[in-house]
Amino acid sequence: MREARKPVIGVLCCNEVAQRPVQVAASRFVAPLARISDACVLLVPAIAAACDARVVAGHLDGLLLTGSRSNVAPTRYGAESDADGGTLDHERDEVALTLADAMIGAGKPVFGICRGMQEINVLFGGTLSGERCCGRHLRGGWDQSDYAALFDHRHDVRLTDGGVLAQATGARRLSVHSVHEQAIERLGSGLSVEALSSEDGVIEAVAARPCGADVLAVQWHPEWDVDNSDGSRAFFTLIGRALRGH
Repeated sequence: MREARKPVIGVLCCNEVAQRPVQVAASRFVAPLARISDACVLLVPAIAAACDARVVAGHLDGLLLTGSRSNVAPTRYGAESDADGGTLDHERDEVALTLADAMIGAGKPVFGICRGMQEINVLFGGTLSGERCCGRHLRGGWDQSDYAALFDHRHDVRLTDGGVLAQATGARRLSVHSVHEQAIERLGSGLSVEALSSEDGVIEAVAARPCGADVLAVQWHPEWDVDNSDGSRAFFTLIGRALRGH
């Protein structure tokens, strides 16, 4: 019997410089998609001229917008200037928003982690907080010599009763790793809240089902501890199910 074709999920890269401009996607985002979601992963360059959103969307079964060292440019959600936006990646903004829009319009699932959740909120017309201290669990800057130490911080989130994550995990609370500088200020139209920070009420996860396909995003980093967290594994299991239309 012929083996069923694995679904194909795109993972959006970021623009960084390592002696020369490069496209980057951390391996830790890719590995759980292959191992837990049982998907074939394609990296999508964050270069607008190289990414025709409609063409790329036609080849993908789903899309993951990853976390990043950069922030969404404030002018993308109504600010007059990007001066206080921190590290920016305008090309990533353009590809993320146009490709996610094309995927959703085609009825295909879109997922987000950290920056990815912020991009989804902006796509749905929401805004982000520009203050890097808008919650005690927010972590500003990337200048720590020990990269892994950034993820030492954990905090609890309260899952929404009856929500996608609550049903998938069977839990009411999760302890999560949170590393981010921006957070949702005004929730985008059509998005529902899936989780809130127990510390300060910051929105930590959102969901929607426009055009017949799942949109699900979390502020925390389920890819960081996926081997030791039932909640993190549940996130990637949900991705695998959505890619297969379940």
